[in-house]
Amino acid sequence: MIQARNALGIALAFALVAGAGCNKKDDKPADQAPGAEGKAAAQNPEDLAAPLATVDGYVITVGEFQERINRQSPYIRARYTSVEQRREYLDNLIQFEVLAQEAQERGLDKDADVVRTMKQVMIQKLMKQQFENAIKPEDITDDEMKKFYDDHADEYNKPEQVRASAIVVKDAKKAAKVASEATSDAGKTNKGFRELVAKYSTDEATKQRGGDLRYFAADSQELPKPVVDAAFGIVKTGDVVGPIDGGNGTFYVLKQTGRRKALSKPFESVKRQIQNRIYRDKRTTAQKDFIEGLRKGATIEIKEDALNKVQIDTSNSSATQLPVPSHGGHGGHGAEAPPAGGQ
Repeated sequence: MIQARNALGIALAFALVAGAGCNKKDDKPADQAPGAEGKAAAQNPEDLAAPLATVDGYVITVGEFQERINRQSPYIRARYTSVEQRREYLDNLIQFEVLAQEAQERGLDKDADVVRTMKQVMIQKLMKQQFENAIKPEDITDDEMKKFYDDHADEYNKPEQVRASAIVVKDAKKAAKVASEATSDAGKTNKGFRELVAKYSTDEATKQRGGDLRYFAADSQELPKPVVDAAFGIVKTGDVVGPIDGGNGTFYVLKQTGRRKALSKPFESVKRQIQNRIYRDKRTTAQKDFIEGLRKGATIEIKEDALNKVQIDTSNSSATQLPVPSHGGHGGHGAEAPPAGGQ
């Protein structure tokens, strides 16, 4: 019953925000939000369990009341330092509960949207409970991080690279003609050069990409060495050189389209970045294993034939958007929206 009430509360809270009118424009918070010096002294369990209000049998305790307020930001909490303001907040909690009980009386706790929302909230809380302290970044050792760095050295240390586009032909005389045209106004723009690629190039693979050879390093084995050397020899991005004899019966007219400086990141400079990456990978793997274990322990029957009966509306008409199941994280665990007075 409490879970259903909390799920109903998600929608009801929005109604409270719209109708309660408790966030008055002229309300002024205290000069400063309570800091460490504003924290209340520790309370005994009896005080926290003391009834503050009862709504048709549902008890709002001191603990629940102050937990709801203390869940808000310091700026919002500063509004509830007086008894009058606390009474106003309590009135919102009572209104919240009255609406929730009425909704439950009407059977809305069994409504498909409410049940689906409640399940989504439960899943978020389950994942948070399961993994919040199970895997922590500080538990990842220096040895793990160093091994990751060594295994992914090419991500943190890269040589200088250039990017070029090429018109490839198989005749030296034609290559000279194409180079003359490409170094004129016709080849100055990338668009103009791509048009020349489409017109003259005989290499179908690069022709489909507008002549793009992508980025490559000086030790690239994918292109003829004279072509690589010529591309690196171009000082200014956008310049065109050629023809270049590839040494294999092909001639290249090159346009440099980009240059990347060498990248060198020592281990210490990326240590925290690696720690976070390993943490995310471990958590993702743990979540995947956890879910897979639950699936293996469950009795699941899938009616493949029934999938053919599903009809998808591909029109542009609007529809009610329902929560989408998500199991990858647990950051959004604050399921129950606060009443209007806490907005």
